[in-house]
Amino acid sequence: MEEYRDDEYEKICMICKRPETVTGKQISMPGGITVCPDCMQKTMDQMGSSPLTMQITPEMMENFDYEQESEEPDSEKSEVEIEKKKKRKPEVHFINMADLMGGMPNQPKIKKRKPGEKKEPLIQLKDIPAPHKIKEALDEYVIGQEMAKKVISVGVYNHYKRVATEYEEGKVELEKSNMLMIGPTGSGKTYMVKTLARILNVPLAIADATSLTEAGYIGDDIESVVSKLLKAADNDVDKAENGIIFIDEIDKIAKKKNAHSRDVSGESVQQGLLKLLEGSLVEVPVGSNSKSPMVPMTTIDTKNILFICGGAFPDLEEVVKERLNNQASIGFMADLKDKYDNVNDIVRQVTTDDLRKYGMIPEFLGRLPVVFTLDGLTEDMLVEVLKEPKNAILKQYERLLEIDEVKLEFTDGAMKAIARKALEKNTGARALRSILEASMLDIMYEIPKDDNIGKVIITEDYIEGHGAPKIEMRGAYE
Repeated sequence: MEEYRDDEYEKICMICKRPETVTGKQISMPGGITVCPDCMQKTMDQMGSSPLTMQITPEMMENFDYEQESEEPDSEKSEVEIEKKKKRKPEVHFINMADLMGGMPNQPKIKKRKPGEKKEPLIQLKDIPAPHKIKEALDEYVIGQEMAKKVISVGVYNHYKRVATEYEEGKVELEKSNMLMIGPTGSGKTYMVKTLARILNVPLAIADATSLTEAGYIGDDIESVVSKLLKAADNDVDKAENGIIFIDEIDKIAKKKNAHSRDVSGESVQQGLLKLLEGSLVEVPVGSNSKSPMVPMTTIDTKNILFICGGAFPDLEEVVKERLNNQASIGFMADLKDKYDNVNDIVRQVTTDDLRKYGMIPEFLGRLPVVFTLDGLTEDMLVEVLKEPKNAILKQYERLLEIDEVKLEFTDGAMKAIARKALEKNTGARALRSILEASMLDIMYEIPKDDNIGKVIITEDYIEGHGAPKIEMRGAYE
């Protein structure tokens, strides 16, 4: 709190006549006028409700110097009129505050903490689901990836146990275990984290590392990822401090090799993320991704925020193969150089040294102690993704046609054909929807034309472009 000036005389509010020791530091205005914060706030509130008028109290009138107009002795006006003119009210002009505020954006409101209140954890230990319960919930939405679901379930469970027991005195302090998930595109990294946040009912922010740059350069600042979490928590600081931040495309901030210019979006971003991952007080803008004098700021402690980083890490297989092949030596125990060329999911054998060679700095990797991989999707896994999850794509199309009172079916051959096409695109589960959108376009367009259609069967030939779907009319279907 700022100390008062050591003046000889105390400042007194022009309106309420209270001294500075009672009202706190007062606002000084031109002409030696001082106003306390309470009266200034009341004045601004009154101006806001009636922009062009404001009530002038008698106490305020006494402080104005009235301009007395000189009158000549031989004036035709009476002495009464002259006295009235001398006692006239001063001309007070007010600015229409509504006009000034018209171009100002609505400032977001920040929920404040009550001073002196004993802080208690928002997440209670009894409310944290056990790891097997978390995995069972993930199984309803994510196909395969058994090892990854097991690792992330245990990691999240331990993290929120740490948060729930943070304020217990005399106990061993638990360290935060941030995670790094490695897997090809379309393997379910983002979907798994979204499902996890929904299960735990905690705020989630998803940020893209490709847009992050060092402070002072064009792009998002490092603190913008925390600002997104605050927005997801409805500007509630306490909720945000117990949330999850998922930073996708983390492999894009690897150190640039043979770079002759400043690496503002690579190693510099890794250095900037260190304090967030470790846990520190960060001042972030509210309602904006960048700091500005017009944007309010708030402070967030990141020590209880769980950071999950994910990336595809292309060409990481080559780094792992190179390390494994270096173990070959001359002699009877030597390995063949092409021993690992046809090994599937070789990324499972990744180590911290491989990631460091890929371009991630040791300090960054040290703050992500839990590292696990996701498998690439096979044809059989893609078929399961089509039909098994709770919000499976085929179930969505069946629901769309059900609204039109039409039944939709896919043959096993059709589902396998869709999976084969998706594998050719090499974009994982994301390719499934694009293939179905193209295949179902004509059906979704033609079905509403005929009310007699009762059932549509999608065949393998139709998916391959060699035939048409089977149509059953409503009378034959019933």
